[in-house]
Amino acid sequence: MPTDAISYQNSGYFTPLINDYLDQKPELKTLYHRFPTLDNFKAQLAEKQLEYPTENRTVLVKAIAKQYQNFTLSETTNSNIAAIANPNTFTITTGHQLNLFTGPLYFLYKIISTINLCSQLKNTYPDYHFVPVYWMATEDHDFDEINYFNFKNTKVKWNKESHGPVGRLTTEGLEEVFHKFEKELGPGENAAKLKELFNNSYLKHQNLADATRYLANELFGNQGLVIVDGDNKELKQLFSPYLKKELIEQTSFKKVSDTNRLLEKEYPIQVNPREINLFYIENQLRERIIFENQQFKINNTELTFSEKEILDLLKQEPEKFSPNVILRPLYQEVILPNLCYIGGGGELAYWLQLKANFEANHITFPILLLRNSALLTSQKQAEKADKLNLSWNDLFINQQTLFTVKTAELSTFDLDFTPQKEFLSLQFAKLTEIAAQTDKSFIGAVKAQEIKQLKGLVNLEKRLLKAEKKVYTEKLERILLLQNELFPNQSLQERKANFSEFYLEFNDELIQKLVAQLDPLTANFTIITL
Repeated sequence: MPTDAISYQNSGYFTPLINDYLDQKPELKTLYHRFPTLDNFKAQLAEKQLEYPTENRTVLVKAIAKQYQNFTLSETTNSNIAAIANPNTFTITTGHQLNLFTGPLYFLYKIISTINLCSQLKNTYPDYHFVPVYWMATEDHDFDEINYFNFKNTKVKWNKESHGPVGRLTTEGLEEVFHKFEKELGPGENAAKLKELFNNSYLKHQNLADATRYLANELFGNQGLVIVDGDNKELKQLFSPYLKKELIEQTSFKKVSDTNRLLEKEYPIQVNPREINLFYIENQLRERIIFENQQFKINNTELTFSEKEILDLLKQEPEKFSPNVILRPLYQEVILPNLCYIGGGGELAYWLQLKANFEANHITFPILLLRNSALLTSQKQAEKADKLNLSWNDLFINQQTLFTVKTAELSTFDLDFTPQKEFLSLQFAKLTEIAAQTDKSFIGAVKAQEIKQLKGLVNLEKRLLKAEKKVYTEKLERILLLQNELFPNQSLQERKANFSEFYLEFNDELIQKLVAQLDPLTANFTIITL
């Protein structure tokens, strides 16, 4: 069985910005506070403990308890919620959209990274308590991004209209989705468990936020996961001074724009700030707040407010104000006694744009940790890789490159004409010297002949490679078939497949193995043979 490790930087699946962050390039140092190492959490703990107000803990515990009112909690989760009131308790947080039935596999990896980091921190800093938090993106309105999941080769989709915050969306209509999924699952004990989980999550709860809370609690409640919904009046009251500052001073626009000007010299920009990074929300509405002609307008509506009116609204109904992607991280860090945010490459890219805005608001910037990534394989697939003489690194290679590399390895002779090209170049270099000493006009003809001969060698090399590919077609096709199984649509498995596909075969062993084998502070793809 292949045993090689694939670093994130060498995998080919991360952007230059994230690779440079992982390599701790000095040029990026101003964009983050502390790099994620166990030692660096000591200073982060001390700083957050000084900054985070005790009264916020009281409000937070009360709000979370209220959100869990109609749910059955594990003893560990109950204990973790109560512990937040203690000044020696801190959170490690990940966030995610309310994807139908968890969406892609990496939903699990994010949460397990968070749970496992808490365990490691507890072992290192036993005087403190660490709580894993899943921050639900209930206020997002991009329903098309979350209304489906892939089961094997089938897209299971929820066809419904949605215009407001998705967490408030009624689960009406999910019976049809359930029946489709039920047919795809077929019979069996594990299939029955998945059907029950989907049914209890989505058909027995009134809105998508509650359905997702139930689902995540069922999957990770025993590990003490605490789920937080930011669409909450009491929590937004705590954040209201920062909302007021955003409306009046527009600090985040200025600070993030400054950072973007520095970043864009080397990297693509993930998100761009607006003058006001807030939405106005109601059950069926989430629209941008725009300041225009000395008035605050709600985009695509007739709603307008004077400065006094909008500040009065903020005071009375803070739940009507929803931070966008630029401001939501600040909201999260004001509300939570948080030390570290765990996210994917795209998330960390926009978090790296935000530090100056945190500093302007006098809020500690969290440690940023890239979530775990994994490749799940069956024993049979691992054995196939062995028989085909494949390393895991081979399987991460672009398919056309892999095809060429393996053809060269299988061939009984060298398919690389580099030595011949170098020899030819040397001969023409000598001819050029002779031409320079006799008739300089002859140099052009020598150069043209060199180009022609080298081109001929390149064409011969391509033809030979093509011929050899035909000779080894059967073995090469088996290699590509295995790669396609592990990398659906030539993409990372974790971005396409849903956990149910693996749970159907491996049941609770799936999450147990993930928790046991994912190390949040190791920047390598984890290969897990189930």
